[in-house]
Amino acid sequence: MKKAFWNGNAPGCNEHYVAHCLRRHPDFIPELSLVLEEENEIIASVLYTKARLVDETGKGMEILTFGPVAVAPEMQRKGYGKALLEHSFTIAAQMGFAAIVIFGHPWNYVNRGFKSCKKYNVSLDGGVYPTAMLVKELREGALAGHCWQYLESEAYQADMAGFAEFDKGFPQYVPEVKPSQEEFYIYSRSRIGE
Repeated sequence: MKKAFWNGNAPGCNEHYVAHCLRRHPDFIPELSLVLEEENEIIASVLYTKARLVDETGKGMEILTFGPVAVAPEMQRKGYGKALLEHSFTIAAQMGFAAIVIFGHPWNYVNRGFKSCKKYNVSLDGGVYPTAMLVKELREGALAGHCWQYLESEAYQADMAGFAEFDKGFPQYVPEVKPSQEEFYIYSRSRIGE
């Protein structure tokens, strides 16, 4: 997983450590921790946790979020991530979940059925609609007729104190500044207006 994210969103990466921490959190869903293998090598993975939506009346709904999604660099853009995600959506729907909310690059997910959070009236606290916050209904109409506030699981607030020691067990690469990092910075901080 480290190699899949290295220098993508920032110089270096910590997604492999975040994934490690997620697996220990009560919101982690083992049934939706999936990998795709080729010749006994993991080439793609996805992890899910529970999250919540709360409507304007204070009524809550347990939903899903996923991430990190990792595909080995040499296997990217070959359909492996798509296949893994589509399989996970089927399992998630069978488990009874009605929706998924994620933060990601729209061009990676709109072809998987995700739409802008604004289209489903799903916002952060204060009515903020981040450009990178995307929503997929697993049950059509599940979010209709309400204004929702998204509450991300605390699982994603990894305590980074153990990161350096954890990272010693992985191959070491050189951190570099890349154009993709500026792109991530812009998307991750932009908001949708009226």
